[in-house]
Amino acid sequence: MKLCVLASSSSGNCTFISTGTTRILIDAGLSAKKTAERLAEIGERVEDVDAICVTHEHGDHIAGIRVLQKKHGIPVYANAGTLDGIRTAGQGGAIECRQFMTGSKFEIGELALEPFSIPHDAYEPVGFVVRSETCTVGLATDIGIVTNLLREKLRKCQIIVIEANHDEELLHAAARPWSLKQRILSNQGHLSNRASAGLISDVAGDELLHLFLAHLSSDCNSPAHARQMFETTLAAAGHDHVRVYLTGADGVSEVLEME
Repeated sequence: MKLCVLASSSSGNCTFISTGTTRILIDAGLSAKKTAERLAEIGERVEDVDAICVTHEHGDHIAGIRVLQKKHGIPVYANAGTLDGIRTAGQGGAIECRQFMTGSKFEIGELALEPFSIPHDAYEPVGFVVRSETCTVGLATDIGIVTNLLREKLRKCQIIVIEANHDEELLHAAARPWSLKQRILSNQGHLSNRASAGLISDVAGDELLHLFLAHLSSDCNSPAHARQMFETTLAAAGHDHVRVYLTGADGVSEVLEME
């Protein structure tokens, strides 16, 4: 399996996952041009992408899907709530979607995907567990609060892509409206470094090897704050074997390839 977070931030989210014969994107929040450029950086072609699987309808997760489908014929997969959200936002007319049911597994080529519910202020937001014959990936970003379902789905994963949106002190000090801070801190908002690191230390076992920190806020977090919180928390829980990777808006993450 090959995995790379092409971008992750409030300005655009897109994760590439492939096996030998199957290539998918989780979300397509970059422009179609930028998506193609970042795929080329890691030796992949946008024309070879087999599907785009959408977590929810917010613009930083779907901005590129219409052009990607129109230019390259890439199938788009989403659940009913997300489709309603896309149509309500006036973006669904030119998009043909294949509908999946939250909680029900489906397959795309060599990959088996299981969408599961997560708390966020969207119509029907999901995370994904993505399995190949040899590897399991858990992806969950834009999460308001840690749930037992989230813990259950992330256990036994070898790779996790998880939200680490903000540092609480930096958020409180940021020059943002209080209403926006309340939204971020709500049960339908975003996970802090501390909450997310606690989640990962709870679910990590010998299986978990690689951890990508996603959706870092540009003004309420920093790579240094996020990395320190996770590495310290994981080490205290006896999981210092887990390698932590950073993601961001300005470029692709490290490329991970596992046999």
